[in-house]
Amino acid sequence: MGQESSKASPSGTQHVFAADTPVRFSPELVDALQASPETDTTRSKDLESHIQSRVTAELTRLEAEQTQAIRELEERISESPDTSTEPTSSGKLSFFSGKDEQARAQSDKLRDLSRESVQKTIEELRKRLQARKLREDIVGDKEVEKAKEEVVSCLRLNDRRPLDCWQEVEAFKREVGRLEKGFLGKILD
Repeated sequence: MGQESSKASPSGTQHVFAADTPVRFSPELVDALQASPETDTTRSKDLESHIQSRVTAELTRLEAEQTQAIRELEERISESPDTSTEPTSSGKLSFFSGKDEQARAQSDKLRDLSRESVQKTIEELRKRLQARKLREDIVGDKEVEKAKEEVVSCLRLNDRRPLDCWQEVEAFKREVGRLEKGFLGKILD
């Protein structure tokens, strides 16, 4: 114990594994492996080129799908009726077929739905803005900030005796209560 070094010697980079059963390879396999011109570097290059070719094929396939999708969208857009034309009045003759009238009715219906969704979104944003204004009123209150700072400074001075800060805590509670009453008054009005 202690006579052998605990670290492997740098010259011993080869690992030898001893099998429990004897391993025998056929002479044909050994000859084929020795006669093979393929080395580790050629195998890795072949693998690299195979991976590159598959990636290139996949990229070209994806590009073809994207161009096809763009073409289909352009066709749909070109086939859809022009929304900038003036609607026909009841006194004028209509040059549109029944399908065009249905398409126009559907586009009007979609336009109305989108108008409603925009109105809902605007209303939600207004509510959020009002809530934010109320929060800004709460956060910006000078008296509450002053009472908070007094509590913090007292607790820092009396870090071993926090119960000595009861007066500052009570003042902070009074200010928060006043602020809550004002907040509820704004919401309920």
